[in-house]
Amino acid sequence: MGYIRFLGHSAFEVEVDGKRIYIDPWLGNPDSPLKVSDVDRADIIVVTHFHGDHAGDAEEIAKKTGAKIVAVYEIASYYEKKGLKAVGMNIGGPADVDGVKILFTPAAHSSEIGVPTGVIILGREAVIYHAGDTGLFSGMELYGRLYKIDYALVPIGGHFTMDPEQAALFVSTFKPRVAVPMHYGTFPVLYGSPDKFREYVRKYSPGTHVVVLRPGEKLEF
Repeated sequence: MGYIRFLGHSAFEVEVDGKRIYIDPWLGNPDSPLKVSDVDRADIIVVTHFHGDHAGDAEEIAKKTGAKIVAVYEIASYYEKKGLKAVGMNIGGPADVDGVKILFTPAAHSSEIGVPTGVIILGREAVIYHAGDTGLFSGMELYGRLYKIDYALVPIGGHFTMDPEQAALFVSTFKPRVAVPMHYGTFPVLYGSPDKFREYVRKYSPGTHVVVLRPGEKLEF
């Protein structure tokens, strides 16, 4: 049985098809239930873009576990120069990473290295989309038509990313079965609330179920 576990801010631990994947593992965030010292296994680490609150502890987790860091080419090259195992990709078709199909999507944001992305994990158990940090854009409609996303992890905090209403409209373009809000409440400037997000999803994408995870909670599938 697979799961999605929220680790605060935009960090998640995902177990799918027998692989343990960490996405944007900034475990130094004030809500994280884990420290790097608590991580005893990681197979793949996904970094959606190179900002400290997303790249976070990827390097330390990779050093500890031997996990491969998967990121756009320039970010992967940065980690390779540090002697870590990395898989460089770009926005485009899926790549096979140790039996897991992974693809990067556009994201309307910025990145200190490379370009910002979202990521879709095409698991046999579930298809999971982590939007990274992004503003509102319309391009996910095509990905939704191709991949039938089960779980979408979506930023709602505003200021740096979409706010709750924008995020709900965004979700309506690709209609996942379940939407999980993230990137809110970590700092005062991230004002978006999950209750508002749920309210707007009912309006814009009524077929999508919103699940709000507290840090440490799991959504099993």
